[in-house]
Amino acid sequence: MLDDRIDTELAMQVSVLEDRTCLVMDDDTVFRDRLAQSFTRYGFIVSAVGTVRDGLTVATHNPPAFAVLDLRLDDGFGLDVAQTLRETSPSTHMVVLTGYGALPNVVASVKIGVQNVLSKPADIEDVINSLLAAPRSMPSPPESPMDPDDARWEYIQSVYNKNGRNVSQTARLLNMHRRTLQRIIQRRSPDQLHIRD
Repeated sequence: MLDDRIDTELAMQVSVLEDRTCLVMDDDTVFRDRLAQSFTRYGFIVSAVGTVRDGLTVATHNPPAFAVLDLRLDDGFGLDVAQTLRETSPSTHMVVLTGYGALPNVVASVKIGVQNVLSKPADIEDVINSLLAAPRSMPSPPESPMDPDDARWEYIQSVYNKNGRNVSQTARLLNMHRRTLQRIIQRRSPDQLHIRD
């Protein structure tokens, strides 16, 4: 999802914005930090939080012009923050990132006024394009869709890291045999010598 290159044309679009404040809310620390760094490189002024409680504080006291919200966090539902932002700052452009792309979640997001719902992992340019799209317009389709194997690996890695790199717990959550998961991790990350069971 995130790398060192930036789309200079997109960075120019961001640079001329009157308000570049952006809330990034995700309870996966590594993902949140990488996303916040990428948004900063594009010129956004980022507030990164890891809980719904902190997201509600930002939404209430210092609403941003843009928000990228995780759908499900450890302490609640990202749409609560989206609803608060809609009330405190109706002009805030919002995108929801989710690993749970069920239709009811998408419908609820759109009803609140979210610009787009993107599946994790999403390309940074796709997220920014969705944020910059005019309300109720459709953003352009991604130019380079993520390879399904890479998307699967990003999701597995996210669950693995969220569970303290515990293979057994991760395998249970993914409904996968532990040894299969170990092979995937070792194949994709040959530098990982110590895998917790």
